[in-house]
Amino acid sequence: MSKLETNTIDNISGSSTLTIGDSNASTISIPKNITLGASGTTITVPSGATITNNGTQTGFGGANTPAFSAYMSANQTIPNETFTKIAFNTENFDVGGCYDTSNYRFTVPSGQAGKYVIVAKSAVDGIDDQESISIALYKNGSRDDKTYFSDYSPYVNRVLYAQTQKIYALDVGDYIEAFVAHAEGDARAAEYSLSYFYGFKLIE
Repeated sequence: MSKLETNTIDNISGSSTLTIGDSNASTISIPKNITLGASGTTITVPSGATITNNGTQTGFGGANTPAFSAYMSANQTIPNETFTKIAFNTENFDVGGCYDTSNYRFTVPSGQAGKYVIVAKSAVDGIDDQESISIALYKNGSRDDKTYFSDYSPYVNRVLYAQTQKIYALDVGDYIEAFVAHAEGDARAAEYSLSYFYGFKLIE
């Protein structure tokens, strides 16, 4: 086996393509670290080619972030027939600093426009037979009626819950909140232990 030691391999003048290996080379082994391309360049994997990863992957692919998960730290009083923002004031996690525990909202941070999955659930106590609760997501302060969901109780004085979700195409600065309402006749408590609010960005 011969050995070639050099600092630079370049294509000849007038050619824009440099080929390493041809019909006789089925495998090219690189025993040390290698950098492919300079900053700002594009590396293209042609149609029909396959990238196989049997090692550790870093900086490749994507992640479902920003992402958040929030919950209520205590029950919340909900007036009759009044959509009320749910006080999701405590975080399970907040990757990207996108959730506001004071205003109970998720806001798309700088540089993170894209598609997001948003899910909210709430439960209201003391709902009687044929009375209802409703839940909806609000985008930038306006109710998204496509996320409006209502359910009716078949029993007397029961905890009734409702859940809603949507995949949003969001721009930087857009914000999402969760609201709940009921039609029991007087104020009722939204149960903190049965409520949650979460979301994450889809990999594209």
